[in-house]
Amino acid sequence: MKYISTRGNVSDIGFIDAVLMGLATDGGLLVPEKIPQIPAEKLQAMSKLTYQELAYEIISYYVDGEIPENELKELIEKSYGTFRHPEVTPVQKVKDNMYVLELFHGPTFAFKDVALQFLGNLYSYIAKKTGVTINILGATSGDTGASAIEGVRGKEGIRICILHPHGKVSKVQELQMTTVHDESVLNLAIKGTFDDGQRMIKELFADLEFKNKYHLRAINSINFARILAQTVYYFYAYFQVAKEKDIKSLNFSVPTGNFGDIFAGYLAKRMGLPVDKLIVATNENNILERFIKDGVYQPGEFRSTYSPSMDIQVASNFERYLYYLLDENPGAVTALMDQFKSEGKMVVNEEQLRQVKADFAAHGVEGEECLQTISKYYAETNYLLDPHTSCGIAAYETCNDSSEVCVTLATAHPAKFNESIERCDIEQTFPEQISQLFDKPQYLEVVEAVNDEIVRKLEKHFN
Repeated sequence: MKYISTRGNVSDIGFIDAVLMGLATDGGLLVPEKIPQIPAEKLQAMSKLTYQELAYEIISYYVDGEIPENELKELIEKSYGTFRHPEVTPVQKVKDNMYVLELFHGPTFAFKDVALQFLGNLYSYIAKKTGVTINILGATSGDTGASAIEGVRGKEGIRICILHPHGKVSKVQELQMTTVHDESVLNLAIKGTFDDGQRMIKELFADLEFKNKYHLRAINSINFARILAQTVYYFYAYFQVAKEKDIKSLNFSVPTGNFGDIFAGYLAKRMGLPVDKLIVATNENNILERFIKDGVYQPGEFRSTYSPSMDIQVASNFERYLYYLLDENPGAVTALMDQFKSEGKMVVNEEQLRQVKADFAAHGVEGEECLQTISKYYAETNYLLDPHTSCGIAAYETCNDSSEVCVTLATAHPAKFNESIERCDIEQTFPEQISQLFDKPQYLEVVEAVNDEIVRKLEKHFN
């Protein structure tokens, strides 16, 4: 298995080098040269596996022997041994034909743990095996930061810096990041939005001299290993539902801002998983919804919402989908991304838009609809949704036919977003691990959202 860039100037690199490169050196994103195809009979055999066994089977296609079998299995066991549920990502039936995939049983109560426990252990493995320095730089809209820090803290030879938008994440998300007292961890609260943080990260990774000097590694979903780990739970969810219902295919509704989680589902479908409809659930920051409906990808005005992890205007994983939409033509991808950079928007043609609509449905959920969905499901089913999962459920109700079986991805525990839950006049009990955070001191620096200031902080932290 070799990896190539969506923009065509990086090719023929192996899995470990792809993990270390993160963002491709030509500014594109790394994708596998060929997507592995899993035949129906192999799927049948995989349906009987535990989560960890399934993860090994799927990840093996992409690692392709670069990590010995026993070491990869140990890596996976270690990554998911931190989860509170024996099934790792259990599926819960909420109503007829309607399920949720609970992705919040990891250490920080968010779906990002599924990928970042794996990536943290993978980085630790690579550092020990190769002696390379691992200085991790990432931006977060809330959950990635805590999950990334939890995934690498205390691991020898790894330092991490996370940027988050000051005052624009939930209190619990902020506390999970900033109450970690560890010299290897630097939290920078930027005076701006997540998009500002993500833009600066991409610019710093594109500065190859700076990237190489400080051995920068990516923890954001620009790193393909993140997508790969998330692909596993689509297979797992399908197999769990298929044990209960006779299904030929399955729909998934996915709360997404950065297009990583939904792209993992798209990848699973391309590998041969019988997925019918992939529903993109967004909030008022609905660039993805507008693209899927109109074929125009253009940021709108940033809005702070009840679902802050999706308060994103420019989705960093969108380019990976664009690559497949444009028939794996890196020249066409580069031209559209250049157009986006110069004009602030990109437009696909009618034929391409038809393909987009065949691949995805979409619904942008307004704030009141989000809260009403939380209240409704709590009253009717006693199941408490966090606001992001609520957007996923609202999109499911809008885009899914009642005869179709659908799994909505539950991306976070509601305790992480109590601000929204309180607005629904619902009182919840916090898990002990979250309650304890409120008594701890915080460690963060508030900085301007400008590259020079970030660079100064990084030079001090990574030296």
